Amino acid sequence: MASINVKSKTKEFTHEGAPSISVNAKEQLARTIMSCMLWEDNFYEDGISVAERIADLIPKVKAKEVYQIAVDARNKSKLRHVPLLIARIMASIKGHKALVGKLLSEIIQRPDELTEFLAIYWKEKRQPLSGQVKKGLATAFKKFNEYSLAKYNRDATIKLRDVLFLSHPKPDNQIQQDMWNRLIKGELKTPDTWEVELSAKGNNKESWERLLSEKKLGGLALIRNLRNMVEQKVLPGLIKASFSEMKTDKILPFRFIAAARYAPDFEPELEKVMYRCVSEKDKLPGKTILLIDVSGSMDAVLSEKSEMSRNDAAYGVGILARELCEDVQIFSFSSGIVKIPARRGFALRDAINTSQSHSVTYCGSAVTYIDENCEYDRIIIITDEQSHDPIPNPKGKGYIINVASYKNGIGYGPWTHINGWSESIFDFIIENEKN
Repeated sequence: MASINVKSKTKEFTHEGAPSISVNAKEQLARTIMSCMLWEDNFYEDGISVAERIADLIPKVKAKEVYQIAVDARNKSKLRHVPLLIARIMASIKGHKALVGKLLSEIIQRPDELTEFLAIYWKEKRQPLSGQVKKGLATAFKKFNEYSLAKYNRDATIKLRDVLFLSHPKPDNQIQQDMWNRLIKGELKTPDTWEVELSAKGNNKESWERLLSEKKLGGLALIRNLRNMVEQKVLPGLIKASFSEMKTDKILPFRFIAAARYAPDFEPELEKVMYRCVSEKDKLPGKTILLIDVSGSMDAVLSEKSEMSRNDAAYGVGILARELCEDVQIFSFSSGIVKIPARRGFALRDAINTSQSHSVTYCGSAVTYIDENCEYDRIIIITDEQSHDPIPNPKGKGYIINVASYKNGIGYGPWTHINGWSESIFDFIIENEKN
């Protein structure tokens, strides 16, 4: 997730022209992966080049370090596809493949990831599975009950029964064997899920209200489908009641911001849920300066299939910072630097977004301004690292949170570099500063 005091070697440059440096392969791999939506284009780079860079870097990094990066990408950054790619590449490397079985059993957390891994494994051509791959898939397969298998048992090119036949997991008991027999025969009990409901009956008010009333929607499904519910005029009381009961442990902050864009009437409820996940966390002590990049490249969407932008991710971290820092001042930067009023929640999002035009990126000038005008214990920058000017060293503790997977970035040396974004960023900073 982070690298501390990485030593520079040769000079390189960001896409906007600021001086960058050549860092070690482990750090390059981490920065590429932790913000990567696999095979999807970024503002400056296409998805193919990002995937190729990952494949090129993995053999240059120790197997245990690659393993940990993949696990962190899945469990901390909540990424699904890129950890599977890492496992596929490790399976082809002599010094890395011994950890593939253990890695697959850790990162595969939904049944459809079993088939997605095989699609990646066979992306170039169909070939036999290695022993470690079979071992990992077999261990992962045994995690899933009939409900989850039926939910993701799709009529695709690669099916769950194919994974079963290829990996040969040994059942723990006869009940599990009988369940797998039903999978093979296509006789699994059809689960009552929102996907099944909408597939059968379409996007309609009655279906959503039944699913909400019977608590059939998980937290992420509720957030992602809020726009559909509003359009179908679902009873507001049902939606609000569901917010009060939803789990937030696997939902990143920027998703609440994206949901609120299409359902502003539910902002109070969305805020409460967003705050709930951090209500019992330790506060970051002392004075914190938060610099948020609002340049034009930050307006780019996180992936081709998403309506959420890198700004959404940055604003989400800003909202969390307001809640998790004892004393924080927030600034936006682009062509200039603007101090943000002491607001919180979605009002803070609006203040950051409208603080100045989303133009070029002068991160170095912003840091210089802060160092000349503010006292602080730490400065945290949230950016895609594509600055026009060089970034000076911080006068206190300095952190750069990278929300993009571009090859070259800024802020190494005395800066602590954090790749990816979630509420765990602040846990990391707290632990880092205890040392």
